[in-house]
Amino acid sequence: MPPGAPGPDRLHPALPSPLQPVDDDRFARHGVQLLLKRDDLIHPELPGNKWRKLAPNLTAAAGRTVLTFGGAYSNHLRATAAAGRLLGFATIGVVRGDELAHRPLNPSLARCAADGMRLHFVDRTAYRAKTVPAGITAGADQLYVVPEGGSNTPAVHGCAALGRELRGLADTVAMAVGTGGTLAGLAAGLAPGERALGFPVLKGGFLGAEVARLQQAAFGSPAGDWRLDDRFHCGGYARTTPELDAFADDFEDRHGLPVERIYVAKMLYGLTALAAEGAFPAGTRIAAVVTGQPVSSR
Repeated sequence: MPPGAPGPDRLHPALPSPLQPVDDDRFARHGVQLLLKRDDLIHPELPGNKWRKLAPNLTAAAGRTVLTFGGAYSNHLRATAAAGRLLGFATIGVVRGDELAHRPLNPSLARCAADGMRLHFVDRTAYRAKTVPAGITAGADQLYVVPEGGSNTPAVHGCAALGRELRGLADTVAMAVGTGGTLAGLAAGLAPGERALGFPVLKGGFLGAEVARLQQAAFGSPAGDWRLDDRFHCGGYARTTPELDAFADDFEDRHGLPVERIYVAKMLYGLTALAAEGAFPAGTRIAAVVTGQPVSSR
């Protein structure tokens, strides 16, 4: 960034994030140890993988207006808007669903607007193109475009640090997967013999190819040992089921941890089901990455 520009490190992220053991009989009865990698504690407004993906992109943006993409409940949009407010740069959020322009903002989008993000609603066909919409006044040289979910080459390199922080501390590292960038970097950062396990929160089965593409772009080849389990998306992004809600409520009661529903709950639900299936040999240490906390209107 140019001299005097407010880089993201001035926000004093809490890194490395804590790794906390959890006493949970649903794992212990199978001889499996569950640990929580508390990336949600990195920064109160840019938690988890959002910090890891955004920080290198904000450095590259060098104070330009940051334009990015997301749905109505996008954690990525909310984190980008917060970064803009904290570091003093303009943000534009291209939001999927032009019908939302005429409805009251949900808590996530309301927080983006309160943090100064200019929301630009587009229909789903235009959104799929992931191009700068007509009507955006900033010129190309004044914009820094970050893809949906923040997953690009700088983000993948930023997320490799997550894997390096966990080397030697876990045999399997699990996380929810939205756009694939965090998993691509995480797997690359782990030591040989350690595995990354991703739980997609969207249905469609396309994320495997996307993780592979991101690794090719970032590293020039596949990197690390990773796989996906597509069974726990509960119907798609921001969808839930009574079973998932009951599981998340119970986990909160057991461990005193607020469970974010769109990503974290599905990952923990999937891990618990796999443990019950006997998928993990006795002695396995599982680090579950907590990438965020429930949305509040603040």
